[in-house]
Amino acid sequence: MTPTYFTTTTANRPSLRRWLAAGMLAAATTLAACTPAVDPVRTAAAPAPAPAPAVPILPLDDAVLLAADTTFAQATDAGGPGRRTVVIDPLIEGVTGFQSMATRSIQARVIELVERNHPQFEVRPFTAENLDAASLVLVGSLTGIDRKGQPTGRETGDAQRIWLVLGDLRSGRIVAKGTARALPEAVDVTPTRSFADSPAWTGDRFVLAYLATCAGKVGDPMDPVYLDGLLAAALVSQAMLAYEDEQYERALDYFQQARQTPAGDQLRVHNGLYMANWALGRYNEAEDAFAGLADYGFRARHLAVKFLFRPGSTTFLSQRQVRDQYPMWVEKIAERAADDTACIDITGHTSPTGPAALNDRLSRLRADYIKERLEDVVPELGSRLIAHGAGSSENIVGTGRDDASDALDRRVEMALFDC
Repeated sequence: MTPTYFTTTTANRPSLRRWLAAGMLAAATTLAACTPAVDPVRTAAAPAPAPAPAVPILPLDDAVLLAADTTFAQATDAGGPGRRTVVIDPLIEGVTGFQSMATRSIQARVIELVERNHPQFEVRPFTAENLDAASLVLVGSLTGIDRKGQPTGRETGDAQRIWLVLGDLRSGRIVAKGTARALPEAVDVTPTRSFADSPAWTGDRFVLAYLATCAGKVGDPMDPVYLDGLLAAALVSQAMLAYEDEQYERALDYFQQARQTPAGDQLRVHNGLYMANWALGRYNEAEDAFAGLADYGFRARHLAVKFLFRPGSTTFLSQRQVRDQYPMWVEKIAERAADDTACIDITGHTSPTGPAALNDRLSRLRADYIKERLEDVVPELGSRLIAHGAGSSENIVGTGRDDASDALDRRVEMALFDC
């Protein structure tokens, strides 16, 4: 199966790009003008700075051990006497915001290490009830980086950077942080079932707030949006585990509880309401949930909906699951597009496998196919739609495996801009 994604986002207009480039040039010019002249005598006499020590890239288990031991040792020094209760808000991939096989594995290893090496901490499941009793929350991310230690903008890279951060729930501040770099070979970025089955993907402010907390330093406050969404996050975590255990009624109940919280208007909740209702055969409720999901995406100006194409083809798969769901998905998306006055630039993407020229053509043809399906539902959209292909030049995951791990690389994006 060859998944593709259909995305709406606010377009980067050429004028905006030119403005940003001009601003960067002006900043560089100002910095050069303000820099004192160099004294050649002093420069020659000064010793050369010592090169920064290389950060080791370790096997995954060793990297997890280093990051976890560093984090909990710091927390031991910062905390008082007595045993402290910790809940773990599930670790996520730094680019997609997904939970993956790798982040689940790291979380399990952290729990084992804490029980063995740091008995002054008690790790409890991330539930709404345990959240009330916990004094600390652990968050963490796994992000592909290049040889210079910079994020690659995709899930793969020369190494995987692990961040583990402990936050004090009473003070709202970060009390410990551990980092490490892992060899990429053993890192499986395949999304967990809850994320693989989710029909939509987009940037979400609660996920961004989680990642902002991961990026913080010891002593910094945790992101306030993250703290405000903790109850919803706990309920979503319980819902996803129930969904993966095929306890769909229970999953639906947790997703509904999360939706009623102040932070309940978020992508994971809308996805979950749709998935649980569909799994229970409640198709009318599932259609309403997908409409809510589409509304959420168009309010945020960014939405990606998964479509499965036949390999090397521009037509959808013929399985019953596809036949039953996709027409409704397209209808709801077209209705939301019709309610907007923007023009829409539709861009197809592919994974890097196969000849570049073929990928460029296939990505364009799939964008055309989505464009035609939207026009079938709302013909007047045609005058506001443009389609083109980007091939594999803008991969997000980059594994090149053409499986669930890199489904986001085979997407169709829609960028909204003023006509």
